[in-house]
Amino acid sequence: MTTNPALVVADAGPLIHLDELAALDVLSDYSAVWLPEAVWNEVMHHRPQALNNTCVNLRRQSSPLPSAQVLAITSLYTLHNGEREALALCVNYSINTLLTDDTAASLAAKSLNIITHGTLGLLIRAVRRNLRTPSAVLTLLAAIPQQTPHPSLFR
Repeated sequence: MTTNPALVVADAGPLIHLDELAALDVLSDYSAVWLPEAVWNEVMHHRPQALNNTCVNLRRQSSPLPSAQVLAITSLYTLHNGEREALALCVNYSINTLLTDDTAASLAAKSLNIITHGTLGLLIRAVRRNLRTPSAVLTLLAAIPQQTPHPSLFR
């Protein structure tokens, strides 16, 4: 299976939370972040300004029909439409990384050999990739309770 390492697929959670922290730029080293229709609509409903951020290449993607394997896994883990569509994009286009804060989606992705990163992991990755300093990430982590309405959703 050939993969597209510069591409990732995102669920709504990390985009919303990173935008709340004014940190969407930590995704700027990806060539593109693909958003299936359901995820695009969820972000549009909860945090539309995130979709207008010019520091990251967010691309709305038509959702492919999920394979029988994706349908079975999403049913097993009781995933929502956005998570199902995101997994289908990963599988259909050989994209091996999914950005999600949802534990069940992460487990489903793992069973499909898809790597996941949540918001916290993306902030740590930003330090490793020299996109943010450790002290800047610590400041963002300290801001989570004030800046995000649901900090318990972070993995």
